[in-house]
Amino acid sequence: MPAWVDAACGDYAKRLPREFAVDLVELKPAPRTLPTAAILAHEAARIGAACGRATVVALDERGDPWTSAELARRLGRWRDDAKDVAFVIGSADGLDSAFKARAHARLALSALTLPHALARVILYEQVFRAWSLLHGHPYHRA
Repeated sequence: MPAWVDAACGDYAKRLPREFAVDLVELKPAPRTLPTAAILAHEAARIGAACGRATVVALDERGDPWTSAELARRLGRWRDDAKDVAFVIGSADGLDSAFKARAHARLALSALTLPHALARVILYEQVFRAWSLLHGHPYHRA
């Protein structure tokens, strides 16, 4: 990712307390020598293994359009239930349809198609905003 992405995500990550920390796991995309469906299936297996037992939220432009308050409620519930959450941004070809169907939730950050770099920054900002909502911090002013 470009340096501005790491800087922006790092800024939001350092604002979060340890009990609400974000761990970034990046997987190298599958080689582009196979048909797209095979690549997505291969990536889905690797992503699933990386997510382990976490609650999986697949980012998908056709997913559910949560508000910031809804994201905060869900994160608060998962935190209270001691569940790890894995937000999954797919590769350039997206995510395997079977993987999305197995996910606990599908989230649309926007109805627009976002580049991966921008989606990552938006996700980090929204996690910070969710934390601020849950803790009555004045960052969120809606």
